[in-house]
Amino acid sequence: MPRLLGVDIPGDKQTVYALTYLYGVGPAVARELCHKAGIDPRVKAKDLREDELGRLAAILDKDYVVEGALRRQVAQDIQRLKDINCYRGIRHRKNLPVRGQRTRTNARTRKGPKKTVAGKKGVKDLR
Repeated sequence: MPRLLGVDIPGDKQTVYALTYLYGVGPAVARELCHKAGIDPRVKAKDLREDELGRLAAILDKDYVVEGALRRQVAQDIQRLKDINCYRGIRHRKNLPVRGQRTRTNARTRKGPKKTVAGKKGVKDLR
């Protein structure tokens, strides 16, 4: 397994797909990286030489924000939204959907499992 920027990328996959295991590198950026580094994207990642891995690492460091730096930047962006008390920041703080999704139903991924309210009276109990 080759190691790139502190991340083990799978050796049995083609280089263009193995690079997507890095946080912040998608398919388009992976193709662009292979082109800039002069590497055949179809070569298996385990077959890359040390100098090719070094070129990839150098290009990633110089031209792209990936892995830890990108995670830090995203966390800082969310913290800034919370600090200025904007609508999106409030939604982040309350752990609710941020991008306009409905919350009356659904939104279970963000809200967590249902919390049943005990002692709620039904229609039959009111008679």
